Amino acid sequence: MAALDWGIVALYFLVVAGVGARFAKRAGRSLEEYFAAGRSAPWWLAGAGMIATTFAADTPLVVTGLVAAHGVSGNWLWWCMVMSGILTVFLTARLWHRAGVLSDVELVELRYGGAPARFLRGFRALFLALPINLIILGWVNLAMVKVLRVMLGIDAWMAMLACFAVTVVYSTAGGLHAALWVDLVQLVLMMAAVIVLAIFCVDRVGGIDALLDGVTRSFGSREAAVGFLPVGEASAAWLPPLALFTFLAVQWWAAWYPGAEPGGGGYVAQRIFSTRSEKDGVLAVLFFQVGHYALRPWPWIITGLCTVLMYPGGITLDGKPDVEAAYVQAIVDVLPMGLKGFLLAGFLAAYMSTVSTHLNWGASYLVNDLYKRFVAPKAEERSLVRVSRLCTVGIFLLSIAVTSQMGSIAGAWKFLLALGAGTGMVLILRFVWWRINATSEIAAMVASVVTSLIAWRLFPSPEGGGAGELEAQAKVMLVVVAVSTAVWLAATFLTRAEDDAVLRRFLERVRPEGPGWAAVYRRLALPAPPPRGREVLLGFVLGVVLVYASLFGLGKLVLAEPLVGVGLLALAVVAWLVILRVLPRLLSTSDAAASTPKKEPP
Repeated sequence: MAALDWGIVALYFLVVAGVGARFAKRAGRSLEEYFAAGRSAPWWLAGAGMIATTFAADTPLVVTGLVAAHGVSGNWLWWCMVMSGILTVFLTARLWHRAGVLSDVELVELRYGGAPARFLRGFRALFLALPINLIILGWVNLAMVKVLRVMLGIDAWMAMLACFAVTVVYSTAGGLHAALWVDLVQLVLMMAAVIVLAIFCVDRVGGIDALLDGVTRSFGSREAAVGFLPVGEASAAWLPPLALFTFLAVQWWAAWYPGAEPGGGGYVAQRIFSTRSEKDGVLAVLFFQVGHYALRPWPWIITGLCTVLMYPGGITLDGKPDVEAAYVQAIVDVLPMGLKGFLLAGFLAAYMSTVSTHLNWGASYLVNDLYKRFVAPKAEERSLVRVSRLCTVGIFLLSIAVTSQMGSIAGAWKFLLALGAGTGMVLILRFVWWRINATSEIAAMVASVVTSLIAWRLFPSPEGGGAGELEAQAKVMLVVVAVSTAVWLAATFLTRAEDDAVLRRFLERVRPEGPGWAAVYRRLALPAPPPRGREVLLGFVLGVVLVYASLFGLGKLVLAEPLVGVGLLALAVVAWLVILRVLPRLLSTSDAAASTPKKEPP
């Protein structure tokens, strides 16, 4: 890296620090300003924040590893989650916005009542804010360390801590206001950076035709290298039919995963809360789905294919071949002076956008759902903001400790994520069916973790991973979902339904519609909103078509199949035009849907 490269990186740091300072005063007024940006964000800003958050330093590296191992179709390991996000768009995004809460965990005591609801809110807040959040931050930190080691050859830990510190400064000062606007800057920067790298890599291997010929020889056939669908002999060798079925038909609605929670939740819900209207909340999540799955991956995929030819078997890191680190090595080898600094700034942006969100998101649980709810319910707003800033710094310090020990606790991922492996349907149904209660969620969580611990022993992953590992994961998922579903259904019917007063409060605030609530509206003599099942179903189907047609259409254009690409993009445009006709009917439940109710939380 030359002086010009370092100057670009320094300029980037100054910009993000300035944004944090710009919003510090406004963010300090109240928790709503600090954690929900004053509920004033337009859809494009909130949606860009979601996309930027899921673009971490490790994401291009992971995609490179998938492409190097399995070709383009290897990305179905995460493309399969499209349906979960689209369901959030058309079923729950508007309901989340109407709730007027500050965190998805706060919804627990709006939807449920009594001691079970208090326990569930407190437990989920602590669980998500610390173990889940800290381990996510740890993995993101380790990925950034790998990037810095390959690019700079300096003490990567010190460099990582420096950019972490800048992130803490603007996150602590400006809250979600700063995070949203910095995310927008970071998204533009990192997308431009990865596109530039893809262009230079294609040029290095001799152009797109030479790239396609080379990967065809490397993988044995063109379909194995750049085929989109995980079918055929090549895909079956690494993705068994049982695993494919589980990913496409079960996992997207059954498993809780950060950023792709069934029914919404986490930082996706937080961004919905920050929007200025119900319509903005819905459009923000739709923008996120299209950007996350369709627009963003192709520069990574193209670069990943190039690394297959440039670095067969990956590069050597710590004495072992590393195909993921080949992505970073390409930056070092193909880019001229100035663009190296631009790419490094892009990676820093990817890293910092994710870290800032997780710091703010985790602090929202600790302050809004633990400290304010159980410790200091009468604390003044400015005092709560000060506590929020302290919690942000505290999460930062804890994440450093977790990162330093990540090698010894990496196995905790399976255990921690197992807690939500079979809870997805409950999280969806709490918006759809009045009979779900707090005990339903608690029973699903307990059953999931206990069953998964047993199932991993019954179906151990074979040595070497590969198809056997994916098949074992699929078997575990199916067993956990079956057992946890039976347990939470039994718990639901063996315990009392929520009191009418609790249900009335939820209906008046959120106004869910559909047959699952019709009897309660009649019993409580409340006016029921018109059914929207047809619009939800049509929107869901059209949304899935929109995302996949955009994803594959862009891919065909990039991979020199223009006629097919244009046809798929035309299909995406048709889906989008019909969605524009569906949305007004979906959002017309009442005039009150245009604004967030300003009510005190329960």
